[in-house]
Amino acid sequence: MDSGAIRRRLALGLAVLTASGLLAVAAPGEAQAAASASCPGRKVRTLPFSTGTVLVYKRGGYVCAVTLTKKPGVKRKMSVSVQARGSRPVVDEGRFAYHAGPVMVHAGRRCVWLKGRVGQGSVSSGWILC
Repeated sequence: MDSGAIRRRLALGLAVLTASGLLAVAAPGEAQAAASASCPGRKVRTLPFSTGTVLVYKRGGYVCAVTLTKKPGVKRKMSVSVQARGSRPVVDEGRFAYHAGPVMVHAGRRCVWLKGRVGQGSVSSGWILC
């Protein structure tokens, strides 16, 4: 690797650290939840429900999801599940203060079924992203 490539990578790393620091100062709770609940790729769906939201990301043949609560900071029973058609679901569930997940599956070009729950509220997508 030449010195120009190393400098570019160092500059990119510094920019990312600076941006995350600015987010932490601007909105500490939201930045912490967003930073720890990130999925790779681009956001393709938002599935809101009464007590939270499931965010769905896609990159290549992978689908990733995370459930966020509307009331961060209070531990509540939460879960997120992603299932590619023909496969078993990948689930993260427990008592969390900010989010459940992320969970990721390789779906290729298959449909996926997403579920999310925070307390008594929940959402189920049906087969999507086909």
